[in-house]
Amino acid sequence: MDSPGQDGQQVVWTVVTTGIGPLLLAATGEGLVNVVFHAAGAARDRALERLASRLGTEPVEAPGSPLLAEAIRQVEAYFAGGRRDFDLPLDWSLISGFNRQVLRELTAVPFGRVVGYGDLAGRVGRPDAAQAVGMAMGANPLPVVVPCHRVVESDGGIGGFGGGVGTKRRLLALEGVLPEPLF
Repeated sequence: MDSPGQDGQQVVWTVVTTGIGPLLLAATGEGLVNVVFHAAGAARDRALERLASRLGTEPVEAPGSPLLAEAIRQVEAYFAGGRRDFDLPLDWSLISGFNRQVLRELTAVPFGRVVGYGDLAGRVGRPDAAQAVGMAMGANPLPVVVPCHRVVESDGGIGGFGGGVGTKRRLLALEGVLPEPLF
């Protein structure tokens, strides 16, 4: 087994199959630290290399770890329509400052609701920082669980998304915000 990182923590990971493709879930002793879209083959390997670089240790595949087993259960329930909120400990160590503040505020946006980039900026006391909120969404290390798909443009546009706009549409359809996509 690989040695723990600089702070003594081990990073464990697994991949769960979902309605939007494979998601890589990674956790530390603090909580879920990373969710990565389209995590198969070379893309999964690149995500694990980035995670190892950022956390200072090689992630170990461990789908049976208690935290990952619970994360899998909750993710599967969410995609099956049986769960609206995630109740998992989160490790925020991959994000800091304004981005962390915005993402923590985002966790208060409920299932089936959306918020505009500017509205979210206002919620964190920076009403003129809509563009910076967009950057925070792009830096979200915990998509789906920290629901950046719920942030949309004020003119009704869907906005961008790290997992692809089609994935964002599917997530919003799952939550009843948009009609089910035809693809």
